[in-house]
Amino acid sequence: MPVTLPRLVVAAALILTVFGVLVGEALAQSRAVVPIIIGHRGACGHRPEHTLASYELGIDLGADFIEPDLVATKDGILIARHENDISGTTDVATKFPDRKTQKSIDGREIEGFFTEDFTLAEIKTLRAKERLDFRDHSYDGQFTIPTFEEIIALVKRKEAATGRVIGLYPETKHPTYFRGIGLPLEGRLVEILDKNGYDKADSPVFIQSFEIQNLKDLHQMTKVRLVFLYDEPDMRPYDFVAANDKRTYADLLAPTALAEIAGFAQGIGPWKRLILKENPDKTLAAPNSVVADAHAAGLTVHPYTFRNETRYLAPDYAGDPVKEYVQFFTLGVDGVFSDFPDTAVAAREAFLSRQ
Repeated sequence: MPVTLPRLVVAAALILTVFGVLVGEALAQSRAVVPIIIGHRGACGHRPEHTLASYELGIDLGADFIEPDLVATKDGILIARHENDISGTTDVATKFPDRKTQKSIDGREIEGFFTEDFTLAEIKTLRAKERLDFRDHSYDGQFTIPTFEEIIALVKRKEAATGRVIGLYPETKHPTYFRGIGLPLEGRLVEILDKNGYDKADSPVFIQSFEIQNLKDLHQMTKVRLVFLYDEPDMRPYDFVAANDKRTYADLLAPTALAEIAGFAQGIGPWKRLILKENPDKTLAAPNSVVADAHAAGLTVHPYTFRNETRYLAPDYAGDPVKEYVQFFTLGVDGVFSDFPDTAVAAREAFLSRQ
């Protein structure tokens, strides 16, 4: 039977439709992933770090996730501080001068005031202050030290008010040390997450750690996503130091190591200079294969830390922090940790508008 013109038209239309769908899918797959903005310690470029005010401002400025670093009090409560030594971020020296002591934390001798020597009631008498001399100190003394549960309550209030999903990105600080003094972080963290409904693989949570064993333990305890953090290349995770494992963070960036990490984690958080190294004159070398290698292993990549101040920017960016974000977005990272979420969001918009 001869093929009539209408049938040819229909067949051509079907072919074009299928072709269009395939092309559309290919284009969609080729488009850059929309990178997430992680409010590093909240919006700590604008407010004292790890305070409810900093987290709330980070959310208001558009951060997709906020990042609380978690340490334990004497009575086992998880609170948000970058370190268990709170000398530089609170007024503890004024209120508890007799508590100053010296301890070995991850192999370093530190003199200071440590959260594990205070009950939560005592911690709540303290007030936060800006850690860095060159940032705004006008908010010093205004904010208390929040618990992890208070941070979650804030996130849920902001979600209800804005209709947005706001993620949590907690970090377990010094997990080997805290386990060694009878205050393990893992069980307390998972218990709080479970209680608040963060117990699924797609829950808006990433738990991050600089230690491998910590993540392996968490992998057995929770379904939420886990991220391995990388410090400077010649350093070692402290659990490796404790176990006499000689591998460095640089060793753990090899494709074989990334494949191993993918067995218990879903992402990596490398120091940004592990992706773009510095030349001796502080300009940037050509990008390496870290992002591609991690993606090949099925891992997301969330480098840290992005800051606005010129002292933190390579000369290549001529003082413009947006250029740094756009460069890393172009390299294919899946998100960034930023002290200034407002700048990060603006940079993301600029990047996506070019796609």
